[in-house]
Amino acid sequence: MDLQSRKIEFVQEFLKVQSEEVVTKLEELLRKENTSSTDNEFEQMSIDEFNNRIDKSMEDSKNGRIIKASDLKIKIDKWD
Repeated sequence: MDLQSRKIEFVQEFLKVQSEEVVTKLEELLRKENTSSTDNEFEQMSIDEFNNRIDKSMEDSKNGRIIKASDLKIKIDKWD
């Protein structure tokens, strides 16, 4: 059975569920799986890349190429 067919069958069975506890458990499982798959989208960086980013951040700070978090929040709030 292909994935699309399995999903349709699952939804049909899910619609028959009468237990709120079962629905809650399925929601939690889905939420957990979605979160873990999002976490896996990040690529691990090498120590050299990590150190280069630190060096660039320190250089940006020394040269005034930074913005305070409070100022950034004000800018973001104006996006609405």
